[in-house]
Amino acid sequence: MAQCLVRWKHFAKQSARYGFGPHGGLLLKRSSLASLVKYDDIDNLFRLSRGVRRSLTTVTSGIQAGFREKSNIILMGSPGCGKTTVGRILARKLGWPVVDFDNDYLERHWNMTVAEKLTEVGPDNFVAAEGEALLKLDLSSSILSLSGSVPMHRQSLQHAAQTGLVIFLDVDEHDIAERLNRMKVDRIVGQSPGASMLDLLRFRQQFYEGVYDVRIICERFEDPEKVTEKVLLALEDYRKSYQYISTRNQRDESSPSQEPAFKDVVLQGLAGDGGLYVPDRAFPCLNVRQWERILRCTYQERAQRILERWIHPTDIHPTSLADAVHQAYSSETFESESIVPVFHLQDNQYVMEVFHGPTASFKDSALQIMPQFFTQAVLRKEETERYLIIVATSGDTGSAVLDGFSKFAGSSGSMVMVLYPEDGISEVQKSLMTAATGTNVHVVGVETDFDFCQTAIKEIFNDVALNNNLLANHGVRLSAANSINWGRLVPQVVHHASAYLDLAQRGVISIGEECDICIPTGNFGNILAAIYAKSMGIPFRKFICASNENNVLTEFIQTGCYDLRHRHLHVTMAPAIDILKSSNLERFLYLVTDGDSAEVNRCFEQLGKQNYFKVSPRILERIQDEFGLVADCCKEEEYSATIKKTFSQTGYLMDPHTAVAKTVANRLRPRDRPLILCSTAHYGKFPSDVLKSLGHQTSSSDHPLKSIADLEKLDPQPGMHRQLKQSLTRPRQHHTVLGATSEEIVDEIQDFLSRASHPSSSLNS
Repeated sequence: MAQCLVRWKHFAKQSARYGFGPHGGLLLKRSSLASLVKYDDIDNLFRLSRGVRRSLTTVTSGIQAGFREKSNIILMGSPGCGKTTVGRILARKLGWPVVDFDNDYLERHWNMTVAEKLTEVGPDNFVAAEGEALLKLDLSSSILSLSGSVPMHRQSLQHAAQTGLVIFLDVDEHDIAERLNRMKVDRIVGQSPGASMLDLLRFRQQFYEGVYDVRIICERFEDPEKVTEKVLLALEDYRKSYQYISTRNQRDESSPSQEPAFKDVVLQGLAGDGGLYVPDRAFPCLNVRQWERILRCTYQERAQRILERWIHPTDIHPTSLADAVHQAYSSETFESESIVPVFHLQDNQYVMEVFHGPTASFKDSALQIMPQFFTQAVLRKEETERYLIIVATSGDTGSAVLDGFSKFAGSSGSMVMVLYPEDGISEVQKSLMTAATGTNVHVVGVETDFDFCQTAIKEIFNDVALNNNLLANHGVRLSAANSINWGRLVPQVVHHASAYLDLAQRGVISIGEECDICIPTGNFGNILAAIYAKSMGIPFRKFICASNENNVLTEFIQTGCYDLRHRHLHVTMAPAIDILKSSNLERFLYLVTDGDSAEVNRCFEQLGKQNYFKVSPRILERIQDEFGLVADCCKEEEYSATIKKTFSQTGYLMDPHTAVAKTVANRLRPRDRPLILCSTAHYGKFPSDVLKSLGHQTSSSDHPLKSIADLEKLDPQPGMHRQLKQSLTRPRQHHTVLGATSEEIVDEIQDFLSRASHPSSSLNS
């Protein structure tokens, strides 16, 4: 390796010269539970390697637009990260030729040593010389170990990426600095006098983020043989396209059709058989030492690393995902730089504040990125049809969908129609939705409850004749943005994992130690995302499912019986929990039964016909013991008292849903572990109810802004949500209210699509 000195400031100029920017996107390493299966000896791993070699050239095409068939394996990373050693081991196991860019190619190409070339061209022009040499390199079915500096020449790296699968060896910068010190390397390209090696390595990181296909998260001081095994497993995982299956899996095995990919399930929302989509593979997983590597990352960096394990790079390439992550989780969008900060409340309780997004609820954590997934999927399919996203909301999802799609629908032509229970949400929630503007959105109240709205949408999705009519007469397909959509659910894994990592980063727990989490639960999506986080390796011990008077989930988790026969919905001041039919429970049953679609079918067919089902004692035992679910419920007067008591003791003001979680957690929580309370909404969305809970007099005629002003006078922690307050000044645009019939909803869909086809008509009726 050349021991050289290049002026630090010059590299900022070089960045602009070659079109680099501080991209900020991060990671990918294909690791899954399926990847961890039983390689009892190295021979088995070698056989896997040969299989990877045979299939690699046929499956690695088309990762980015314009890419040719990728026949090479290209290793990239910082100087000293072990690329050369890993490349040689990998070549031995695959039986491929290996080329070290510095030693095997550059010196022959230049007919001089790297150090001599550096002297000849000077430090300012060295990267350009490397890049020009890489552009002339012609390889096939080979392993290429790049130098640490050539990725700073974007054009040449993009050229290399067209001919090979780029694997980024992500090694901790402290490990690299120690290795270079042992090698007696005290200067590398880009390091100015007085600048530390660690600073330069961190600066270099941005240049490795732009073109890679797969990232290998290396453990601290990991042996090159083990790193190579990770590469082999990642290659095997990359070879398999990620496909999805319905929880009900009603397909004709005698003539199997191809399972849908990520873009298909995002666009389709609900499976054709009425089930929900889940990955048709084991879930991805990181070990404790890999999670430790993510500890110091920002929320955006954590999101990138986690989501890339759920989304195959041929579905959304890491470069595109990085763009989506940074547009979704920006300081302009979220009012906390931490995106989802964790606040120490009292004793061993910590509040995960998932409400700093533009609509002040946890739905923003997914619905700032899911519309970007949706738009990418629409544009990739290159269809002429448009999509109508139909959303049933219990209050928060609607405004989050409207905000996300208004920003990111782009040229997809997607439209949004939101159904909400007219008398089942807060005035603030209603104001946020009904003030939405745009010719592609329609917000409709329904004189019923959320369960009816959600059931009606599922029936509409499953109405083949209606869907054919919408496609033929309007050129429109239907989709969903509720958590029944897989693309909406999986981003929620991030905030649960990030909250745990925040506790570990603060020293509240050591990485790998268990903690408990309590989540106010209605549709079961948020708590399911936490369960998925545990499947990835986050050591949650107990999942506390907190309910209000609509406690059907409490009864199910305690008894195994899901019984709606004698229930009616209670309208409370925690509307997101005012749900009796929890859609994502279906995905959880599929998980807890090890993918037994027949059992899932039995349960939900019986629920549809008899309003009742019960799981076996064995499944109930797994729910409670193996998966660690516990549940309890509380009455409105109890969690109202919790709001007042908590504010009196701590100065912290919580919304009714968070108060439900705290009330139940106070009753159930063990005190030997930290407990995370998931705060799903800002108290400003329920100002009148929160004021009443604090003992203040309010009037039904009070405008929400007056109630918010009264709350601000109390100087609570956290402060008032700025974007929420500004949103309430917008005038109402949507006034339609329907009766509780599916026929009226279908007619309204038809009318909206007709008006959308003629923009001069009034849409905001």
